[in-house]
Amino acid sequence: MDYVIRVHASPLDIPSQAWDSLLAQQDAPSPFMQHAYLSALHSSGSATPDTGWTPQFVTLWLDDSLVAASALYIKAHSYGEYVFDWAWANAYADHGLSYFPKATCAVPFTPVPGSRLLAVDGKARQTLLKAMLDVAQQHQLSSLHLLFTSPNDRAACDALGLMQRQTVQFHWHNADLQGARFDSFDAFLASLSQEKRKKIKQERRRVADAGVTFRTSVGEAISTTDWDFFYQCYERTYFEHGNAPYLSRAFFEQMQHHMPHSWVLFVAERDNAPIASSLVAVQGLGTSNAVAYGRYWGALERVDCLHFEACYYQPLNWCIANGVQRFEGGAQGEHKMARALMPVATYSAHWLAHPAFADAVERFLERESAGVDNYLDHLAERSPFKQP
Repeated sequence: MDYVIRVHASPLDIPSQAWDSLLAQQDAPSPFMQHAYLSALHSSGSATPDTGWTPQFVTLWLDDSLVAASALYIKAHSYGEYVFDWAWANAYADHGLSYFPKATCAVPFTPVPGSRLLAVDGKARQTLLKAMLDVAQQHQLSSLHLLFTSPNDRAACDALGLMQRQTVQFHWHNADLQGARFDSFDAFLASLSQEKRKKIKQERRRVADAGVTFRTSVGEAISTTDWDFFYQCYERTYFEHGNAPYLSRAFFEQMQHHMPHSWVLFVAERDNAPIASSLVAVQGLGTSNAVAYGRYWGALERVDCLHFEACYYQPLNWCIANGVQRFEGGAQGEHKMARALMPVATYSAHWLAHPAFADAVERFLERESAGVDNYLDHLAERSPFKQP
């Protein structure tokens, strides 16, 4: 087919309706790939050339219709990616070569699996990936990386010979061992082993005994005052770790105005004053396949076990009450298994221009993949659920 390939220096140059219509056709759509989300990252100054994220969004057109699209960035660093390749960069430097700039197809600062190669069919998807490789070669970049890919993405990457990499995340599923959804938080607790059930009850009791209560706001009910307080908490979390926050207040202002339906806010209060908050994104609320994504949290006061209550128990209780099928807990964290978030494999795909380094990375990934498989087997033996 005679596709027209275009490269865009801003997501704002791509029609939002066409992008979102294409996203809705994918095998793993998420709110983070919506046009409004990617545009907010750009227009708020959070993901721009000044912060090391230079957009080179690639689109395919056929008879004036958008048939494929990707969020591609030229990167000057590996921050905000959550698939770690610093060792690869160091190896390049040890040999007098430059690993940066590189090309990354990802949602900045968002380690959530989902569709990356938006396309109407497999042929368009492979053509899109070839066009992205062409961009990397034309700019003489060291490499191309697709992060947290979907099954359809992986099939396209396999067809073009990209190297696949596994990592591990922890997700909660709204189902007991028989596959039935939980009808209450107590029913969920009853599915766990006595040790894990007791631990969760103890942690929740510590928060309650400290006089902390929670209120939940959904969508447009999240007020500007609530968003301001949330950002104060979010910013505090980064500063406590010695870093500036990735996302600006202006980004969340755009979420409030352009994607309010995608957010749920949990605010912890003590003595009628807010002291902490956690923000969760949602996809498909009200459908049988609804998903919630744990994203950000922060606290202005220290309360024992407050993090667990704000980031896991309150969201899980809300998910059960609202029929949400899955809660994704974000990157890393074996401690999440004690809260019944179970390990799942996540994937990325990689192409390196330098043949010798590509061979070395391929051998490394073979060993790493075997280690990840063993790690998943080991974790499966530590299930927090009652054994039948």
